[in-house]
Amino acid sequence: MNAFDFFNRHFLKMEWLYDGVEYLINRIFGLEITSRIGGSIHFFVYDTVKIFILLSVLIFGVSYIQSFFPPERTKKLLGNIKGIKGNILGALLGTITPFCSCSSIPLFIGFTSAGLPIGITFSFLISSPLVDLASIIILMSFFGPQVAIAYVIVGLVLAVIGGVLIDKAGMEKYVESYVREIESADSEENELSKRDRVDFAVDQVKEIVQRVWLYVFIGVGIGAIIHNWIPQSMVETALGSNNPFSVLIATVIGIPMYADIFGTLPIAEALFLKGVGIGTVLSFMMAVTALSLPSLIMLSKVVKRKLLIFFTGVVSMGIIIIGYLFNAFGNLFF
Repeated sequence: MNAFDFFNRHFLKMEWLYDGVEYLINRIFGLEITSRIGGSIHFFVYDTVKIFILLSVLIFGVSYIQSFFPPERTKKLLGNIKGIKGNILGALLGTITPFCSCSSIPLFIGFTSAGLPIGITFSFLISSPLVDLASIIILMSFFGPQVAIAYVIVGLVLAVIGGVLIDKAGMEKYVESYVREIESADSEENELSKRDRVDFAVDQVKEIVQRVWLYVFIGVGIGAIIHNWIPQSMVETALGSNNPFSVLIATVIGIPMYADIFGTLPIAEALFLKGVGIGTVLSFMMAVTALSLPSLIMLSKVVKRKLLIFFTGVVSMGIIIIGYLFNAFGNLFF
């Protein structure tokens, strides 16, 4: 066994936890995980515990890194780079901010009021909830490194292209005027001590866990139902490869939902195990995280309708194209 296989089996997939939960279910409930009830309990307990262990460890690490990039420093970095390079940097900086789509919007307002180009701020806004360092590792634990890497690449490409198109379409004038009038009061950057960074990371873990725990429970519960109770034939009829509208359906279903990627992953895992194409699964995940209805409502308070419709249309079309491409060519790579 090489080092990566060991890391994947024991840290990412946590096979020891899988076996331990199976043992407890057999001993305490007298159930086999091959049964519907036993399988549902095992799916729920195993996935929930695994997500929270990974989430706590990874958010701590990501937040420690993030402490080196406060909003003031991020504004300066983005403000000095123009054109597509700025979009790429905005998308990459979005990956180190462990925020959902709603909590990314205040940063978007701050960047816009600071005078950053609209395209760069939207590249950040698309990337931040869609791709972050913690979600990459958790994606690997569910789907393996190939799918995780593919998800990150297409997410960043979507963020960059979306920001470029919004900039080229001249959407700057459709930001609400009061956002531009907000004073950008940059506080002085105080160098944090190692202890300060640890405290910041611990606080971020507490805050994010408190914010996402309910969505994780809901997502794992839905995943357990799909995995153990809904017939595979029904799932394949609605979202299988034989349905040419599967990607479109998954995207439309995902948009009204509100969850971050941690609550979405168990549902995506259950769909994947039921034989749903990887492109359809990715489209569902992207729609939930990048275009949730609550985040669109919040965004409507800071941008005018034309920009909101353009943003939603560009991201939706990108998600749908990505889904169909992966369904068509994914077998070449996975």
